Amino acid sequence: MVTPDRNPAAASNPAVATAGAAAPSPGVTRLAPSPTGALHLGNARTFLVTWALARRNGWRIVYRIEDLDGPRVKPEAAQAITDTFRWLGIDWDIGPTIQSDDFGPHRRAMAALAQTARAYPCDLTRSQIEAAASAPQEGSGEVRFPASLRPPVSARPFSDEHTNWRFVTPVGAVHFHDRFAGPHAIDPAAGIGDFVIWTKRGTPSYQLAVVVDDARAGVTEVIRGDDLLDSAARQLLLITALGLSPTPTYTHLPLVVGPDGRRLAKRHGDSRISAYRESGVPPEAVIGLCAHWCGLTGERIEPMTAAHFARSLNLATIPRSPVVFTPEQHQWLLSQNR
Repeated sequence: MVTPDRNPAAASNPAVATAGAAAPSPGVTRLAPSPTGALHLGNARTFLVTWALARRNGWRIVYRIEDLDGPRVKPEAAQAITDTFRWLGIDWDIGPTIQSDDFGPHRRAMAALAQTARAYPCDLTRSQIEAAASAPQEGSGEVRFPASLRPPVSARPFSDEHTNWRFVTPVGAVHFHDRFAGPHAIDPAAGIGDFVIWTKRGTPSYQLAVVVDDARAGVTEVIRGDDLLDSAARQLLLITALGLSPTPTYTHLPLVVGPDGRRLAKRHGDSRISAYRESGVPPEAVIGLCAHWCGLTGERIEPMTAAHFARSLNLATIPRSPVVFTPEQHQWLLSQNR
């Protein structure tokens, strides 16, 4: 069993993989950016909401750099993200820590899963899996791993760090209540099958790393985009399999998208916060646009300080559908140039 290094919530892990009970006090949340590039406006909205909820509710904030995304990680991006947080008025209580600095806890978690026959090595290629699977998981680049490809699984040591290891995904829905998105029942076995938890690069996958690191930090509140809603079910299965605590409450917010309805990206123009900052746009303008997206200013967009945003934020006013970043909003930001 893996035990967290720090657990201020002192919560026990439930017997089933569910989440949603009121968080004990004090709560803990985290800012967990991936240094694969500069933060854009959609990132800003989510991190501002996380920060504001924490400061309103007296939660501690852990700042963790999640740098496991292989060749996509840019060495200079972590410092740029930190500078952007400070420019926006986002602060934290612990960190920043670097995820890749210590894989010891992740290795111990893998050993526990291997020794309890919850994980197994798998050297099948993507093409081999695709040939056996009916289709990729909808909306992602992942390919469903059919149960027919799972070999006989027995207790074993975690002895090979340079092959993929997969989690033995139990059949059945994982039930949890999302603070924003409401009740959900997601069946990872049907949707993705046995998913990778350790990679052939010799590093933990996102799914394993995040649950181990959140437990070590005592995280009770996870706030992020709803593109990761399905990941919550996988992470709850891992939390239960490892006996970790606390089990966090999840808050998944609709994404910020471009006029074409697709996730905000380079194809929609330069929405990097650093680009607006370099153009002379003040942080109050960026925060004001995020406040508008959160339903705090009606039809108008008005500059707002981080402190005002934290005082005003109400999850009930955030739209339930994706937020559209329009060309008119881009021009409004540029018009705030000092």
